[in-house]
Amino acid sequence: MESRMVLARKIALVTGGAGGIGSAICQQLATAGASVVITYNSDADKARRLLKTLPGNGHSTYPASVTNPDQLTALTQFLTDTYGRLDILVNNAGITTPVPHDDLDALTDEWIDRIFQTNWRGAFAMIRACKSLLMRDAGGLVVNISSVAGQTGIGSNVAYCASKAAMDSMTRSLARSLAPAVRVVSVSPGWVLGDYARQFDPAYIQAQTDLTPMGRLATPDDVANAVLALATTLTFTTGSIIPVDGGRKLS
Repeated sequence: MESRMVLARKIALVTGGAGGIGSAICQQLATAGASVVITYNSDADKARRLLKTLPGNGHSTYPASVTNPDQLTALTQFLTDTYGRLDILVNNAGITTPVPHDDLDALTDEWIDRIFQTNWRGAFAMIRACKSLLMRDAGGLVVNISSVAGQTGIGSNVAYCASKAAMDSMTRSLARSLAPAVRVVSVSPGWVLGDYARQFDPAYIQAQTDLTPMGRLATPDDVANAVLALATTLTFTTGSIIPVDGGRKLS
């Protein structure tokens, strides 16, 4: 374990950290030695259960919606008072709902606003709130959990695809403007096995698997491995969109 503690004394924050992908990211970062802050919107019990499973010490949970400016201000103060720094910010919080792309009436203005407020504005607001902490030691890292839907236009609904395309554009813009003190990268999964995928007909999921050159769909650990690599070995990477899709765009 000691040989793997490459993130010892590092502080990482994962928004929506108690979800399927978020949990895997928290586990990977904690195993590598980081102290992990898990933020959540409503499910405190789920976040606390995850907290108890993380190896190492210095971990914490904090209630903060990425769409609530007051809560983000309080979160920043908590980070300052408790840790005095932030090395890794993972913008993992996101929402969507299945709507056929040709059913324009079903994609309501309410859902469009909710998706963009969380998936794009929320990620930007987190970076803005944490900027000074990330820049403190000139080695900060922001990882935005995006989606191949942002590049292919194929996803749960039109607004979701657009929000992830906007996230990728933000990644490039902020990677340029915050360099060299802070790196900003998107990790872009395809289909990821978990609660959301289980809502779909197994035959449809199998069809997506068959269309993936690597012969399987991604797992939360695949996404977490990409985040860990960016934090530990891919340290000269910024402004990039890293696909974790098993080559799905090739088919």
